[in-house]
Amino acid sequence: MDKKLTRSKNQMIGGVCAGVAEYFDWDPTLVRAAYAIMFFLGGVGLLLYLVLWIVMPMSSDQ
Repeated sequence: MDKKLTRSKNQMIGGVCAGVAEYFDWDPTLVRAAYAIMFFLGGVGLLLYLVLWIVMPMSSDQ
């Protein structure tokens, strides 16, 4: 089975965190918390989130 990094339809804003969590088989809440921490420690989380939101395609299998 080929895994592809896609935005999830299990989303809060853009589906990026849930998509990353599904790809690595992690809990989406932990990924969202990591992005929030990165946001407050210099804004890297916001920039990374926006780039991934633009680059990652939407999941089509759900």
